Amino acid sequence: MTRFIPLVLFILLVVGGGSLIGATNTPGEWYAALEKPPFNPPNWIFAPVWTTLYVMIAVAGWRIWRQARTGGAMTAWWLQMGLNFLWSPVFFTLQSVGLALAVIVALLAAIVAFIVLAWDRDRPAALLFLPYAAWVGFATLLNASIFWLN
Repeated sequence: MTRFIPLVLFILLVVGGGSLIGATNTPGEWYAALEKPPFNPPNWIFAPVWTTLYVMIAVAGWRIWRQARTGGAMTAWWLQMGLNFLWSPVFFTLQSVGLALAVIVALLAAIVAFIVLAWDRDRPAALLFLPYAAWVGFATLLNASIFWLN
């Protein structure tokens, strides 16, 4: 039973941190006024998608952490987490679409690095990151489109 305490802590860190970042860096009027591409999803979709992804990110991090608390995969995990939490404040609070684009490109690279580094060590952890990579790839396209249009 005590082996699952770190899993609970990972989930609290990732879901709690993501929720706090989301709640304190909201889209607001500035975002509503931006020109957006036709494939821009409705705002209500982001919370359930991110909540699901955050649980998967936490489980993947916990799985790797159990095996190696240091090393490339865990470093990539922490890097992507920092970049993930950085993007919303840069985009919504600083209203810096270009800087946010740089952050999300780096985030996507860190996600791919995690998948590559975790693949042989813990295939389920790597697979848990595939939907995350797909969503962030889409979000990168969305961020780039907003940058281009505005």
